Amino acid sequence: MFRRIFITGTAGFIGFHLAKRLLAEGFQVHGYDGMTDYYDVTLKQRRHAMLLQHPKFTMTEGMLEDHALLDRVTDSFAPDVIVHLAGQAGVRYSLENPRSYIDSNVVGTFNVMEAARRLKVQHLLMASTSSVYGANEDMPFAETEKADTQLTIYAATKKANESMAHSYAHLWDLPTTMFRFFTVYGTWGRPDLALYKFVDAILDDRPIDIYNHGDMYRDFTYVDDLVRGIRLLMDAVPERPASRDDIPEGDSLSPVAPYRVVNIGNSDKVRLLDFVDAIEDSLGKKAQRNYMDMQMGDVPATWANADLLHRLTGYRPQTDFREGIEAFVTWFRDYYGK
Repeated sequence: MFRRIFITGTAGFIGFHLAKRLLAEGFQVHGYDGMTDYYDVTLKQRRHAMLLQHPKFTMTEGMLEDHALLDRVTDSFAPDVIVHLAGQAGVRYSLENPRSYIDSNVVGTFNVMEAARRLKVQHLLMASTSSVYGANEDMPFAETEKADTQLTIYAATKKANESMAHSYAHLWDLPTTMFRFFTVYGTWGRPDLALYKFVDAILDDRPIDIYNHGDMYRDFTYVDDLVRGIRLLMDAVPERPASRDDIPEGDSLSPVAPYRVVNIGNSDKVRLLDFVDAIEDSLGKKAQRNYMDMQMGDVPATWANADLLHRLTGYRPQTDFREGIEAFVTWFRDYYGK
């Protein structure tokens, strides 16, 4: 039975929500976060301050690249499960500062994997992204598809994480689940995400940039649905199969390791212009739309096949994007007093 959960990235958008959920269930949680200035540090500090109000939450500020500190903290806490969410996020920022992605997402993730190996945790869960599907065109994306055509260094580092994790699962019999996120949004979201930027700009009478002239589709996943999926996957610990014949059709379980990749998405392809329309409806205000060409490294569509998640957990994300936008707008107006 799991009781002690170590989460990287608890001052971040997803890590904050996951920690809050686990604390509500009675788990002991230790958070680890570098508090970098990629976006407003005050927002990160507010998230941590809320978590620190819970008696079962403790935290350490530190960089993933600082393996000595990470080792000391994990050794002291002795987690049953590690959930690795921290890293350098953002597809577009990876065009400007690619080195930060190597430092955080590759070196930092290696350090987390080493800690998991050394401590022999019962389950290591790590964040990947729908961006690893890259130039794949067959949709909805399934975990059993090959994903070898990443289009940005961000996506490439996440695919590298998947490969690194598979090797550790095989070599050290380390049960590992990689989950691929699909366009996560919701309350306490990151300022670099589209919903946050659109709402902020519309309320301030600034134009919003709509890429590919709005002819884009995303599988928008509400953050509460996402963390529920992660929580349920914690209990779905992969086991090394005795043979390939033991792997069910459609299961991404490795034939040689206790390792699996799982999509967490709403399985609903939403047109970007419909998303903007819903934001306008929620705000009661029209956007000044600045239509632009496709940005370098971007993809026209994402869409998750979430059948494996449902098979493993009995759960499918289901929040309608209009409902999720309404919840975010309510939070945003309250937080910023707009």
